[in-house]
This record gives sequence, C-alpha cells and structure tokens, in this order.
Amino acid sequence: MVDEHMTQKERRDKQAEAFTREIGSKESRRMKGKRRKNETVWFGLGMIGVVGWSVAIPTLIGTALGLWIDRTWPSRFSWALMLLILGVTLGALNAWHWVRKARESIIHEDDEDSSQQEKP
Repeated sequence: MVDEHMTQKERRDKQAEAFTREIGSKESRRMKGKRRKNETVWFGLGMIGVVGWSVAIPTLIGTALGLWIDRTWPSRFSWALMLLILGVTLGALNAWHWVRKARESIIHEDDEDSSQQEKP
C-alpha cells in the first residue's frame, strides 16, 4: 500500500537499496567463508571432542584419586563419589569456559563484519 503513493523513481531507489543490502550480505558471508575455509565439519567435531574431554579428564582424575584414597585410608565416606562429583563440576565449568570463549569470538567476528558492511 505504501508503494502506491511512491513515484517511480522512489520505487526504483528503494529496490536498488534493498538489492545493494542483499548483495552486501551475500558478499560478507562469502568473505567469512573464505576466512574460515579450513574450519570443516571435522573441525567442528574436534571442538565437540575438546569440550567432551574437558569434562571427562577431571572426572576420571577425581574418580581415580577417590578410589586410591578409599583404598589407602578407609572411612565411612566415599571419597570416590565425592571426588567424582567434584571432577564433573570442575569439568563442566571448564567446558562452559571454552564454549563461552568460542561464542564471544564468533560474536566479535560478526560485529566486525557488520560494522565493515555498514561503512560506505
């Protein structure tokens, strides 16, 4: 409805502006793809593995240490269980740290891309 009251020149200018924005967006994605061409599916799976291992290693260390303490100094408390929970907690915090760091990096890159796109 708004287009009905526009002159032909205004409609052309509006279409040209929308076309320019669309081309700029596609070019931005293409340039980002070129910068990240080494980041394949295997890279993504590797990152998932890093997060998994960052949880698994502290958990296994805590469990092993707890079992050793239980065998060496028997008590009515299960050190294996307590240190397993501690290991999972530390691992989850470690994984959260890595995921947050990667997310901030992606957001920072997106902000740079959008600011470069806005410059004439």
